[in-house]
Amino acid sequence: MSQDFVVAIPARYAASRLPGKPLRELAGEPLVLHVARRALAAGAREVWVAADDERIAQALKDSGVQVAMTSSEHASGTDRLAECADIAGWRDDTVIVNLQGDEPFAPASGIVATAAALRDSGAEMSTLAAPISEVEVLFDPNAVKLVRAGNGDALYFSRAPIPWPRDAFANDRQRMPGGGEWLRHIGIYGYRAGFLRKFAKLRPGRLEQIESLEQLRALEAGYRIAVGITPEPFPPGVDTPEDLARAEAHLADHRVGAAGEGG
Repeated sequence: MSQDFVVAIPARYAASRLPGKPLRELAGEPLVLHVARRALAAGAREVWVAADDERIAQALKDSGVQVAMTSSEHASGTDRLAECADIAGWRDDTVIVNLQGDEPFAPASGIVATAAALRDSGAEMSTLAAPISEVEVLFDPNAVKLVRAGNGDALYFSRAPIPWPRDAFANDRQRMPGGGEWLRHIGIYGYRAGFLRKFAKLRPGRLEQIESLEQLRALEAGYRIAVGITPEPFPPGVDTPEDLARAEAHLADHRVGAAGEGG
């Protein structure tokens, strides 16, 4: 059933760690097509890909999604989506879910949950998180952590372990401490088109520049980000050639499992 939100997928051809990423093949099809199908499965009213290269548009022909050709000069996916919002002509109250173009396994339920968190909270932005169960993830700077207020709003995002369990880590940093909930941020966002346009015009904040986390710009400017717990796991995205190989293996395992169930 169609939901009252749209999904926008930023797709930059010249990705630094995986050039041509949107068109890299996964199970014989472009990566961006897999992501677009996840958005369609969520039942969005519209699905748009904000591209910067005509080859991406060609790869999505007859896929059921619309393509906005955006500038190749954008500094971030957020800037690209703000231009997409103008091209699509979305009203300021349109609920947009920003699904990253390297998430071929994003669960449909997580996309829907991001839109619901925005509506239910009344916040300017929404996102998702997942519990952390491994201490290696807690200390991995590539896994962004967050802490929430009692109402579910984000207090802070960091590449460092937060909150820091002083007594537990004073004794042992090799295992997960007990007595708390540590959360890993999932890079999916919801906002209304009006706030997206406003956010794209904000200057990067000091905290954003220190941590290299764009969402801190909103917090530093005094805006709310509602954080929901993902209803299903988000398998890792694709950012490197190694990630692409893992994604291929994940799909192969899934096909084998499905064949076994059918038999």
